[in-house]
Amino acid sequence: MDHEKVNILLVDDQPAKLLAYEVILKDLGENLVIASSGREALEVLLKTEIAVILVDVCMPELDGFELAAMIREHPRFQKTAMIFISAIQVSDIDRLRGYEMGAVDYVPVPVVPEVLRAKVKVFAELYRKTRELERLNQDLEDRVRARTAELENSTAKLRESEGRRSMAIAAGKMGSWDWDWITGDWMWDEGQYRIFGVVPENFEVNPANVQALLHPDDVDQLRKAIAEFNKGTRSYETEFRIVRPNGDVRWCVGTAAATADDSGRVVRVSGVTVDITERKRAEERQNLLAREVDHRAKNALALAQSIVRLTRADEVKAYVSAVEGRINALARVHTILSLSSWQGAELSKLIDEELAPYSLGGQIKLAGSEVQLLPATAQTLALALHELFTNSAKYGALSTRAGQLAIGWQVEDELLTLTWEESGGPLVGTPKSRGFGTRSLLASVESQLGGQAHFDWRAEGLLCRLEVPLVRKTAATAAPEKFEAASSAELQRASG
Repeated sequence: MDHEKVNILLVDDQPAKLLAYEVILKDLGENLVIASSGREALEVLLKTEIAVILVDVCMPELDGFELAAMIREHPRFQKTAMIFISAIQVSDIDRLRGYEMGAVDYVPVPVVPEVLRAKVKVFAELYRKTRELERLNQDLEDRVRARTAELENSTAKLRESEGRRSMAIAAGKMGSWDWDWITGDWMWDEGQYRIFGVVPENFEVNPANVQALLHPDDVDQLRKAIAEFNKGTRSYETEFRIVRPNGDVRWCVGTAAATADDSGRVVRVSGVTVDITERKRAEERQNLLAREVDHRAKNALALAQSIVRLTRADEVKAYVSAVEGRINALARVHTILSLSSWQGAELSKLIDEELAPYSLGGQIKLAGSEVQLLPATAQTLALALHELFTNSAKYGALSTRAGQLAIGWQVEDELLTLTWEESGGPLVGTPKSRGFGTRSLLASVESQLGGQAHFDWRAEGLLCRLEVPLVRKTAATAAPEKFEAASSAELQRASG
């Protein structure tokens, strides 16, 4: 019968003896592990699971007794079987000492192969059976734990289900009813009255009164359900609306099941009504959000398309760098807006995102209170700031370590005034012509945001002032299609 092999450690300082032990024990079919010293044996034990240790009593440095004592001190090996082999006559005192050190048996020299094999085999089988028993015990414990956990989980689920049902009824989200098909009598529980917004004291449950509470467009659902049950249908489910006496419209899902007599005739219909108004509203909000995301995506793509189409450069590398920079600026503000669920963005965060690569040695100073920008304003202003930072890094104050940049902003009467003041950089002269960045900045601030951009090309550095209305219905806040068209048109004129 096939069995799992176990490891038998052979410890002796003489290679010839180790070889002899291997020859004697190879027929056992176990894994034989060799160690030529006590220290080597300890190293093997720490790395390998050993079933039986066959150790020579007389070894230099660390003899068999000392090795056995060290092995027994380790918790893992306190029950490991050790067989001593002794080439000298072992006295009763030595034998007792060996047993105290943990030996389970002695084999004298010359070794009788059959005796050695028999002894090792017994302890190897004992080790294997012990491990098998431990595995069976562990498996049993695992199954008991799993079964206990399953029962606990089942109980918890039952309690949770009952708790949810109680909470749903208590919160007025669920109600149950019963309709005697023969007599026409109705029975509603408290949850059903609550869903329909009526009280038992002044509301009689009958088909006419129930129909009066149904939304006019959903009355046919009740008639259809009655017709289906008369045809032999045993269960029916539908969504419908009710109009409470106070005018509140609620969405519900109703599930009904019919009970028939021996002849197949329906005698009773019972059902459950669940108020799903919040779910319906959530679906509406989700649809609205999807449309909003679609609008934002089209807006961003329109701006990106305009940037790619209208950027000008003398070489491919410069063109790629300019396009990447502008699109990255658009991506950064998009991330900021996404984190706020597109409610807006703080001006300081836009500036922090753009100045991050240049904020070295205290060259840049900021001054201004927190200002919340609308999404469209934030997108346009982020691109404008990107152009200012890019130009400054190429030709202005940020192109040298001695340069200084001061950015300040304030709001008065819903008008944001942002001042950009450079100094300490290369001498500045009024440019003979405006590049795409400057022209697009003017076009976006003045046309899209309804603001103004002023440039003063002073010798000591550029002074720029942006005036942006924070509340203004422009192309940026109009319908998505108009905004996209306006963005592209303004950038088109900027490139002209």
